[in-house]
Amino acid sequence: MADNKPHIIVKDLTMAFGSFVVQRNLSFTINRSDIFIIMGGSGCGKSTLMRHMIGLIRPAKGQIFYENVSFWEANPDQRDRIIRKVGVLYQSGALWSSMTLAENIALPLQQYTNLKPGQIKELVALKLALVGLAGFDDYYPSEISGGMQKRAGLARAMAMDPEILFFDEPSAGLDPISARLLDDLILELRESLGATVVIVTHELASIFTIGNNSVFIDADAKTMIAQGDPKKLLAESKNPVVHKFLTRGEG
Repeated sequence: MADNKPHIIVKDLTMAFGSFVVQRNLSFTINRSDIFIIMGGSGCGKSTLMRHMIGLIRPAKGQIFYENVSFWEANPDQRDRIIRKVGVLYQSGALWSSMTLAENIALPLQQYTNLKPGQIKELVALKLALVGLAGFDDYYPSEISGGMQKRAGLARAMAMDPEILFFDEPSAGLDPISARLLDDLILELRESLGATVVIVTHELASIFTIGNNSVFIDADAKTMIAQGDPKKLLAESKNPVVHKFLTRGEG
């Protein structure tokens, strides 16, 4: 479904903490409606890259463009408008334990819109229905399973109808069946909403099932060593690190 129109462009990005360089010279393009995978071995900086892309960490060097706007060169109002087009699902789900699912999802709508309580209630019910949680409005996170918590976190990430969804290890802690259901849900939402999806993951099942574009970053090289459709990388990449990762070392 990707339409080959650039949505996010990362250009010559270097991520560093003081003198310690995490990754350097990262340059890649995420097209509209891509399901884009950020992949690589443990400790290579995948989640750190995501945090740079959603504006939580300023890069040591380089730029991140949302369409034609350089995020870190934009003024605060421009950056705020960009961020409001982004939804994020963190690895833990990051739901407020003291709030019901409905209250969790309503929170950004209450803070960032002028919608009336009745309108917010209708939107909350819609978002829960979209992720298969209709009728769970008054449940607390502790009262539902891990897979349901991830779906509730996704409903909150979609609360503001974002153009871009970021997922940090969405399948972490889930059994294979729940993980597959979450992958199916991500595909359905991309098809129905037309959103661009960026996923940090090392789960091969998800990478090959839903990803159509990717970047592979390596801890030893401290830079990207492959990019493109994961299935093509599996078939065509000559880099032994990439091949080993994509085959789990089984050739």
